[in-house]
Amino acid sequence: MSSDGPETAPQHGDEKSTTGGVDQRPRSEDPEVSDAAEVAGENAQNLTPGLPFSKARCVALVATLTGASFLGSLSAQAVVIILPTIGEDLNIPEARLQWIISAYSLTFGCFLLFWGRVADIYGKRKIFIWGSAWFAVTTLVNPFIPNEIAFDLFRALQGLGAAANVPTAIGILGTTFPPSKAKNYAFSCYAAGAPLGAVIGNLVGGIVAQYASWKWVFVVIALAAFAISAAAIFVIPPPRDPLREDGTPRPSIDWLGAVLVTVGLLALLFALTEGNVVGWNTPWVGVLIVVSLILIALFVFWQSHLEKTGKLAPIMKVSNFRNPQFSAAMAIMAVFFSAFNGFLVFATYFYQDYQGHDPLQTTLRFMPMGITGFITAAIVSQLLARVPTYMLLVVGNACVSVAALLFAVPIPPDTIYWAWSFPAMVLSVFGADTTWPSLILFTSHSLPQADQALGGALINAMGQIGRAIGLALATAVQTAVMAKERGVDVQEAGSVEVGDMASLLGLRAAEWLNFGLGIVALLLVLAAFRGTGIIGKAGSEGARRKGSAAGPVPK
Repeated sequence: MSSDGPETAPQHGDEKSTTGGVDQRPRSEDPEVSDAAEVAGENAQNLTPGLPFSKARCVALVATLTGASFLGSLSAQAVVIILPTIGEDLNIPEARLQWIISAYSLTFGCFLLFWGRVADIYGKRKIFIWGSAWFAVTTLVNPFIPNEIAFDLFRALQGLGAAANVPTAIGILGTTFPPSKAKNYAFSCYAAGAPLGAVIGNLVGGIVAQYASWKWVFVVIALAAFAISAAAIFVIPPPRDPLREDGTPRPSIDWLGAVLVTVGLLALLFALTEGNVVGWNTPWVGVLIVVSLILIALFVFWQSHLEKTGKLAPIMKVSNFRNPQFSAAMAIMAVFFSAFNGFLVFATYFYQDYQGHDPLQTTLRFMPMGITGFITAAIVSQLLARVPTYMLLVVGNACVSVAALLFAVPIPPDTIYWAWSFPAMVLSVFGADTTWPSLILFTSHSLPQADQALGGALINAMGQIGRAIGLALATAVQTAVMAKERGVDVQEAGSVEVGDMASLLGLRAAEWLNFGLGIVALLLVLAAFRGTGIIGKAGSEGARRKGSAAGPVPK
């Protein structure tokens, strides 16, 4: 097969050989990888050079898989806008209202690694379709539940669906497209799905909250999820064979590892989420954090043991982290996402709670992010093959840092939106849509084909952990500043109020922390990626090593 055709993946544990920097390995154990003409049922003359299928089918495939990223953000952000209305209808106290968001985020973040490994073993296509369908059904049920606990439970079940289709989408993109401009386009489009989903979520939530029942928000999200799962059946290539190429059954799941990492992450994220609600001095919060860290340490030890003995395929290869650049990429993802997500959260508080705008007016202030996201995706897809990854990451992290800085410095809050808020919105999404595709493309190139969905799960899990830690820290800083300004204890700091100076100072303090996190991510980029080459250049995947992360990106 020529280097312009679909890439064939490495046999697990086999050394690969390269010719001109392009893999010339035996066909993968991954059932998703197959001859493009065979999978698509298309004649070879209809295939565009460098594409695994016809151009139309490639576009449909990327659009469908981008739907996973889009849906995750859409569901989270649209519900944020309608939270007060849901609370009124279901009689949920304000102190527990945040659990409508947190229940979704907890299961999404905690089950990523599990579903990523399941998808790599049993088939990414199958897990993506069923995960999207599960997401659709549980979302459609949600608005008909009048009970608070059951409502939160179904939000958690939606997170399970998102945890299944997000890593598999990245895995399918990684195994379908060889290193090429097409792969750069695919990952750039996928990366643009999240901010676009956030903007559309704001818009849907704002309009519905203004003119109709909040229940229609869930109906709209569910219909979108059903459409994506239906499209996936037709456009995602079916697996070649449910068995390995040598005829042996596919490896079993490491259930002990799955339990350790899932329970460990669940305990950690739960403690971080509740710490700001019940107070960090509450004994069980500290105990739960310690227990979670012990479980995660046991998971790492167990994975290392399995990798050394070879008795059972581990969920995560610890050897991947021996490459400092790969480890740095995961750390950058966590710190960067904590800064970017924190910026969005506290910007929303500023518009809606401090300035007192209604949901629709708040939505309009986020609209530039969607437009910028479209433009950035088109630009970055070209730059990935022309500009060193180091420079893209520097620019992306710097932009998000400056966006947070604009909300942190003492600019009079009555200054017109276009003077400082608008540039911050544009810079934040430009930074995110520059950094995110660079990191997921690097992760895809750093792992063997058989671990592509796991790679997508790993980098998303790092983002979720970073989000939880960053939001906990920023909220603690905000609350401490508000309490100091109001002359009360932290537990009695109260909430953000319209036009209140203490509220403004608290929000600014939180954005100062987000700015600091962005600078930390930038310093990590400068330390780990300086001198690296162009990750989106065809042939750069040749640096991948046997069963572990790739070495430095070729110059």
